[in-house]
Amino acid sequence: MIELLRRGAERQPDALAMIAEGGEWSYARLTAEAESLAHGLRAAGIERFAVVSNDIPLVVALLAASSLIGAEACTYAPDISVEEMDRQATSFSHPVVVSDRDDLAGTSSVIVRPESLRGDGPAFGSLPERRPLLVLTTGSTGTPKGVRHDWSRQVSRMSAARDGSGQVWLLAYGPQQFAGLQVLIHTLGTGATLVAPSVRRPQAVLELIHEHAVSHISATPTFWRFMLAEFRADPRPVPPFTQITLGGEAAPGALLEELRETWPDARISHIYAGSEFGSTGSVRDGDDGLPVSLLEGTNDADVSLKIVDGQLYVRSGASMLGYHGEEDRPADEWWATGDMVEIVGDRIEFRGRQSDVINVGGVKVHPLPVEDRVTTVAGVQAARVYGRANALVGAVVAVDVVLAPGADDKAVKAAIREACADLPRPWQPKSIVVVEELVMKENKVIRGGA
Repeated sequence: MIELLRRGAERQPDALAMIAEGGEWSYARLTAEAESLAHGLRAAGIERFAVVSNDIPLVVALLAASSLIGAEACTYAPDISVEEMDRQATSFSHPVVVSDRDDLAGTSSVIVRPESLRGDGPAFGSLPERRPLLVLTTGSTGTPKGVRHDWSRQVSRMSAARDGSGQVWLLAYGPQQFAGLQVLIHTLGTGATLVAPSVRRPQAVLELIHEHAVSHISATPTFWRFMLAEFRADPRPVPPFTQITLGGEAAPGALLEELRETWPDARISHIYAGSEFGSTGSVRDGDDGLPVSLLEGTNDADVSLKIVDGQLYVRSGASMLGYHGEEDRPADEWWATGDMVEIVGDRIEFRGRQSDVINVGGVKVHPLPVEDRVTTVAGVQAARVYGRANALVGAVVAVDVVLAPGADDKAVKAAIREACADLPRPWQPKSIVVVEELVMKENKVIRGGA
């Protein structure tokens, strides 16, 4: 991370790196902050620590500082509860937590205020050979896992990155998410500007998008569904986005089509990535799923894909070193992604997470195809398909629906049943519930059963 900031500062020191609630940060200022914090971390003898903050420039500076001295940093969710923070700090062996929050006293970790770490000293020499980074998985299905990475792998692709000066990106992911880390690396590695809101929900970022002329956004499909609703309700013309990127979830064809219709001049792409295996790159052909041609990678390819028993496997040069507490794994290891896929024509289409498959009387139902049907129904703003326990068949297909403004409850439910009528009987929704909001975490739909 530090080399990205230094490169930006050398190229254009006064160029705007970040816009946050606390003010604007140039590349030179952000680099100086990172180097000051590195001196403080080294003076305090801190070699492993967690970060709890919603101040994105501070988070970036601490990550860059850790990469400069070879310390291992890990970012927790900014709004993590005291109890959960204490539990995670114990699980991941973090004796020190650097935070600007005032409510974390009384935990088993030493809470260090970031201002106490700022220090001075001689310029740092060459970067350490090993520069560890710990990234926590979302933990949507249970306790997060600690994924060990090295900064050299994560920033290696940026050496050939195009100049992004003039681009204005929105940070729609949390700083603790792997997807958020990728946006930070890309934005800072190309010399672009990042707008970093404290609340990353569609309703909260509308004004920031207009105010700062945001031109590039990478976000989940769920975020984009709700963002489209916000733009439809806003009397102003939609912003002229240059780049629309989707990641974190499968991107339905109907959503891609709506994005194309709304921003016909924008480049629309989606990224397939995971905390363990990194990013496989972006697909820019505008279709849902991945091209089958990606399965033809050679043994020396940076990223290779294969399908085993309907599950997608990835081998990547940006994969993790291993999980927290484990030894390093082989660099050429294949990773089971947990994503169930099917080849349809020349596409690899996603059917849902292996953990989300609904067993209806012995019939395996994948939620995404059903969800795709439901979200095309007029009056449906967003939907969540999942398994609901049933004493007779084990589980049935259930749907939670957020209605578009003005939509009629009964009419929408009837239309959903009609849209799914030609599906095999076990796939047809047996429960349709209108809700105010979906069960989500970090703008991703959680499809655990109820």
